[in-house]
Amino acid sequence: MSRYLYFTFTIIFLTLWSSCRQDFEFAPSTGNLGFSKDTVYLDTVFTNIGSSTYNLKVYNNSGNDISIPTVRLALGETSNYRLSIDGMAGKEFENVELLANDSLYIFVESTIDIASFPNPNGEYLYTDQIEFDSGSNQQQVELVTLVKDAVFIFPNRDNTTKVVETLTIDIGGQQVDTDLQGRELLASELTMTNEKPYVIYGFAAVPMGETLTIEAGARLHFHENSGIIVNDGASLHINGGLSTNQEVLENEVILEGDRLEPNFSERPGQWGTIWFLDGSADNMINHATIKNALVGILCDGNPDAATDKLTITNSQIYNSSNFGILGRNTSIKGENVVINSAGVSSFAGTFGGKYNFTHCTLTNYWNNSFRQFPSVLLNNFVVDEDENVIITDLTEANFNNCIIYGNDNPEFLLDEVEEESVAFNFKFTNCLVRFQDNNNNFTGPNYDFDDTSHYEGIIFNEDPNFKDPDLNMLIIGSESAAINKGQSTFASQVPTDILNVNRTAAPDLGAYQHIIFTEEE
Repeated sequence: MSRYLYFTFTIIFLTLWSSCRQDFEFAPSTGNLGFSKDTVYLDTVFTNIGSSTYNLKVYNNSGNDISIPTVRLALGETSNYRLSIDGMAGKEFENVELLANDSLYIFVESTIDIASFPNPNGEYLYTDQIEFDSGSNQQQVELVTLVKDAVFIFPNRDNTTKVVETLTIDIGGQQVDTDLQGRELLASELTMTNEKPYVIYGFAAVPMGETLTIEAGARLHFHENSGIIVNDGASLHINGGLSTNQEVLENEVILEGDRLEPNFSERPGQWGTIWFLDGSADNMINHATIKNALVGILCDGNPDAATDKLTITNSQIYNSSNFGILGRNTSIKGENVVINSAGVSSFAGTFGGKYNFTHCTLTNYWNNSFRQFPSVLLNNFVVDEDENVIITDLTEANFNNCIIYGNDNPEFLLDEVEEESVAFNFKFTNCLVRFQDNNNNFTGPNYDFDDTSHYEGIIFNEDPNFKDPDLNMLIIGSESAAINKGQSTFASQVPTDILNVNRTAAPDLGAYQHIIFTEEE
């Protein structure tokens, strides 16, 4: 009897449940769908490179379960867009079900070959539509993508084994096989112009005895784990120019990642570095912006070169996930250089060497994670793989008319391993610095701020009045403590600031002469 009653109640429950539910009764849609946007902009992509995935949300605002008879791309199978609905990829879908007062996501991607379309300016605006239903019930959402033509530099790949070419580089006079994917640049690739952007996969190596020249207005985009290597006996010349439009930077040489979507524009660590190997010489960078790398510039060796191994002027380095510039027992001259936002240090002169920076703004307002090291780091040693400490001379490290600041304290560190026969020469002259040692953690002769052989005309912890350091806007305003504090001798050596404003009459510290911020700014 109890078994009979249980069976009877089960049948009654299922009958009532099914009569109350209409999950499987979908009525055709009537053209009243809602959408999260009327146009999906897939941002700018390079030709033949897949876009990021974008989404469109479709709403059923009615009280009825509906079935959308068709969801398709207007260009059909010929479209360069791809859709995904409920985990299924395709270009046309039938009977897409949508519950009452519910929504679904449509994911959109594209890969477009610009050679298939007219592109007199190296760009093409590619469009299509997602069509929902047909006839009088049809609704559309526009799809738009700007496609850019580019010069692509790839490492070679063996067609049989599919193995990608890796580089052999000269380190300390020895040829070392590496796992760095890349290849040496061909003779035809040693001059890069502003005609088309360059997209580089792997490391592009400048061959021994050759010079890579990058002309004003050129744009270089690097894929993940990519960069430039300047070999022993090779040189890099970046010949950017002053731009009249500081938003467009039409004559600046810009080196950044290959993701063009807005949310990648300031993301650190998207590509590798510009690496000057020991033995490379006569390297010059002028009017360049280097952004979003692991290390903006890595410079090795040649501390006693007759001319500085690297001269960098009127240039900016931002959003490096490790170092803005990392020098290792090398020689670097910098004028009107701005470095900001690095996960470790903005400038590090390590394992000794020779460094001279005049009218530079070396700051670190990194806010992506905890930062252990200051904006500027100097040391004279390296620890090898066997834990041996190797010491060498810091021949000179001079910072003249500079601003050294950031969102931590202190913002410079002198990390010397003392040895009588090893030099540790440095001097800060007419600099605005952030250094406040309330707990007396920094003692000894290197931190004797009354010693004029090391410190002269230093301004401690006063406001530089940057426009917006969190947005890499390091120009100073009318309330800056750096105004008219520069030494004229150094100003005459670098008579104009990074924007070509004359500074000789009343030199401000750092790379910029001050301006008056307006309310709009």
